[in-house]
This record gives sequence, C-alpha cells and structure tokens, in this order.
Amino acid sequence: MPRSVNAVASRARRKKVLSQTRGNFGSRKNVITVAKNTLDKGLGYAYRDRKKKKGQFRSLWIQRINAGVRQFDMSYSEFIGKLDKKGITLNRKTLADLAMNHPDAFKAIVEKVK
Repeated sequence: MPRSVNAVASRARRKKVLSQTRGNFGSRKNVITVAKNTLDKGLGYAYRDRKKKKGQFRSLWIQRINAGVRQFDMSYSEFIGKLDKKGITLNRKTLADLAMNHPDAFKAIVEKVK
C-alpha cells in the first residue's frame, strides 16, 4: 500500500508562508526554509513593536508639549507639575494636539496654570 502524505495540506501550509513573505528580497520570498525563518523573525518584530509604538507616541506628545510650552518660558516638567497641582486632568495626547493645532486654546491652558 502506498504511503499517504497529504500533499494538499503541505502545499497549503507552504503557500501560506510564501504569501506572507511576499515583497521580501531574493530567496526570502520564494525558498520555503528561508521564508519560514524570515516570517518568524518578522512576526516577532511586529509583536515587539506593537508594544513599543505606545511609548514612541508618548515620547512624541511630550516633545510637542515641550515645544509649545517653551514659547511661554516654561519647561515641560514645570508645566506638567503645575497642571497636576491645579487639578487639570488633560492627557498628553490631548495637550499635544492642542499645542499643534489649537494654539489659542493651549495658550489659555498655559495662562491658567501660570
């Protein structure tokens, strides 16, 4: 009796890997053993960087708030400290948006904090 190897499932598994590595350079996209390693590494980076993205955005917001506050002769840390003492509970994302897109509203908040 001939050996059964289920070629349909094997081919489907390989096609799935190769379709996920589409766009890679050279043998990374069409040699199954290389593509598998590339895919594993790429998925690992994707998982790690989904976590990192949150910190990177927070860092960007802080830079924008700092740039906005410097116009009023304050530092970022001084501004956040005074904001906390006054009991104003705006998050950094909102403050950064105000500093960038609504300078008048941001100026009002800074004046209130001073």
